[in-house]
Amino acid sequence: MRFSLIPAIYSRGIYGRFRFSVNFSSFCALKIVDTAEETNGNIYHCNYAELRRRMLDFATFGDFSQAFLTLNFMKNLPGKPTVYDFNALMYYYFKSRNVSVHLLIELYLGMKRYGPAPNAPTFNTLCNVMLSSGDLQDAFFIIEEMCGSGFVPSFTILSKLLKKTLQIGSLMDSLYAFEIMLKLGYVPTEPTFNMMICKLIKAGMIHESYLVFSCLFDKGYFFGVHTFNPILWALCKSNQSCTALQFFYLMKKRGVVYNACSYTALVYGFCREGLEEDALQCLEEMQGDGCNPNVRTYTVLIKFLCDNGRIEQAFKILGKMEEGGCNPDLVTYNVIIRELCHQGRMLDILYFIQIIDQKGFSLDSYTYAALAGGLLKNGKVMFPYELLFDTIFKGFSVDVALYNIYLHYLCRQNRLTELSTMLNRMIEEGFMPTNVSYNIILDAFCRGNGVDEALKLLEHFNWEANGPDVVSFNTILCMACKQGNSRMIKKILYQMECEGVECDVVSFTCLIHYFCTVRKFSMCLKLLETMMHGGPCPTVVTVKLVLDRLRKNGLVGEALQFTNRFYTKAGLASEKCIFGCRGS
Repeated sequence: MRFSLIPAIYSRGIYGRFRFSVNFSSFCALKIVDTAEETNGNIYHCNYAELRRRMLDFATFGDFSQAFLTLNFMKNLPGKPTVYDFNALMYYYFKSRNVSVHLLIELYLGMKRYGPAPNAPTFNTLCNVMLSSGDLQDAFFIIEEMCGSGFVPSFTILSKLLKKTLQIGSLMDSLYAFEIMLKLGYVPTEPTFNMMICKLIKAGMIHESYLVFSCLFDKGYFFGVHTFNPILWALCKSNQSCTALQFFYLMKKRGVVYNACSYTALVYGFCREGLEEDALQCLEEMQGDGCNPNVRTYTVLIKFLCDNGRIEQAFKILGKMEEGGCNPDLVTYNVIIRELCHQGRMLDILYFIQIIDQKGFSLDSYTYAALAGGLLKNGKVMFPYELLFDTIFKGFSVDVALYNIYLHYLCRQNRLTELSTMLNRMIEEGFMPTNVSYNIILDAFCRGNGVDEALKLLEHFNWEANGPDVVSFNTILCMACKQGNSRMIKKILYQMECEGVECDVVSFTCLIHYFCTVRKFSMCLKLLETMMHGGPCPTVVTVKLVLDRLRKNGLVGEALQFTNRFYTKAGLASEKCIFGCRGS
């Protein structure tokens, strides 16, 4: 019977787990022995001690067939061979390190069918063999057989089995091993349990990690907040902050004492979902509970404010951070510098660079990327170029992101001939260009040399394992649509199909823009219908584009019909937009 809280985790029956083909011919030898072999040689006349010694010698050298043949001769002696003789053969054969798991399984099945009946050491030896050889499915089979025979697997064996399944990433088997342990009253060690929680979370099995945690917690076992925190972070990273908060308070009511990492997870989750007030309230509750926010807590909140362009509020949080005795680190300053660059606030940028220097931090690749990328995005070109040149060509520590910014700079300056040189330099330095790198170049070639040249590059690039992505194709497709190049549009769509890349909302919007330009409004409506029925949901921008083009071409009736037909279905109803169309 499966553990009641996780009935769906492992649904296979006991005997459904193991598939094998067993040849019982070797065990028929226990009943039918070639008499010619029996009478040849002196082995027939050996006593029990001599037969046992010979059997163990053969087993020790990994000669299973001879060891088994010798064991078989013992049947001529009263009460022999015993289960201990079988166990000894298994053990010494296992120690030989020249083991065939299949032969041992046949030996076990022969014992089960003809006798002597296996005992606890039989099962323990077989389990150790399976675990040592990594045959986990066979190990599960033996454990199930052991339980079915009325014996109890040891904690050591089950703990080893759980560790092995975790190490190879067989998480369904890990859950099953954990279930068997709980059923027998065993509790995994803290390191193994923590490993299990982390492995489940990494595989996206958040619900299962919560169930596993709850199983032990409900039985009175709690290894500490460091076991709970990974689940809390996983929920917050998957946009389940409300669920994380409920889990947080449930554990709090049951006496769990949290640390800064726990609260930081909630602050991160609320910020990720745009719930600023909840994040700030969580920060206040954290301080009210006597848990001081750390640099990571504040940096998460500062980054959220900076990402939303609210630099002044970020400064206030920075001030509270310093007042509370928590010193910002280089990551905190990099986040602020990046947003200051976006806003072009050069004096503030210089001020923070001075602070970084005064506090003894060394500018890293993230600082340079924040400076160069932010200034470049703000339209300032020369200073980012000098900064990037000094960083890349004068031996500073760099990464792929910094190279990508430099590629972006070259593209902005239309210095296309230098791109191949830079790509080669990246590879020589051990940085393989990513899809982002290639997509930056594709965009530049689309603008400078046209879509034909860009498509040739797309085919020529040494893409990563997954090949070009939808952004790569959209870059060329959008330019082809703007140019009204129907030949190239067809070619790109055909290549997307060959690569298994599906059109997204950007692809459809570009195509709709093209058909609007060539006044093929029936095709526009057909594409929108495709989006509505199984495709990417059209955005307000897409719908407004069609409405605007219909209105400008005097097709107000069609626009109204389109509004009534699609807006409600798409969940994009906007009275303001509808009335704007009618008023025109």
